[in-house]
Amino acid sequence: MRPAVVCGVDEAGRGPLAGPVYAGAVILDVRRPVDGLKDSKQLSATRRDWLESRIKESALAWAVGMATVEEIDRLNILQATFLAMTRSLEALDGAFDEVWVDGNQRPLWPHVTRTVVGGDASVAQISAASILAKTARDREMRRLHACFPQYDFAAHKGYGTADHLAALRRHGPCVAHRRSFNPLKSWLAQGELPLSP
Repeated sequence: MRPAVVCGVDEAGRGPLAGPVYAGAVILDVRRPVDGLKDSKQLSATRRDWLESRIKESALAWAVGMATVEEIDRLNILQATFLAMTRSLEALDGAFDEVWVDGNQRPLWPHVTRTVVGGDASVAQISAASILAKTARDREMRRLHACFPQYDFAAHKGYGTADHLAALRRHGPCVAHRRSFNPLKSWLAQGELPLSP
């Protein structure tokens, strides 16, 4: 009996105040292992980019899905994350027996699924998915930086750093900001921010 073919799934970008949420899906080739896989947050940007190339070259199949800022604000971040995960699986050109998802929650989809707390650091397929999601999202945040340089998205990737919050206070939100996230949500409700650029 052959071992189960596992597709790892993980997300990037649930916490930031700006930008889409991304998810990766990866089926690794056991005959072509990728050394150095771990949670994308534990890797330097240079190392993530190198591993991204190795994963894409070596995996049996991989895909990335995303959910937009509008979908995040309309659905909530958890459901938008599940949407990005579902889209990553739908885009995957490869057969699998099981899906292993990082964390303790999973989308309501028909696939046999296992949730793995800390899976991005302990399961190679999930680590690979984490890396693809993170590198794709970082590229999008650099693109948004070129459109809206006043927020310095390339530096903080949309997270609520002191500099980012100060830029929001100074310029107000742009179309890339999640208006359902605090403190932005409360600031907008109280009329404390300037009009969008």
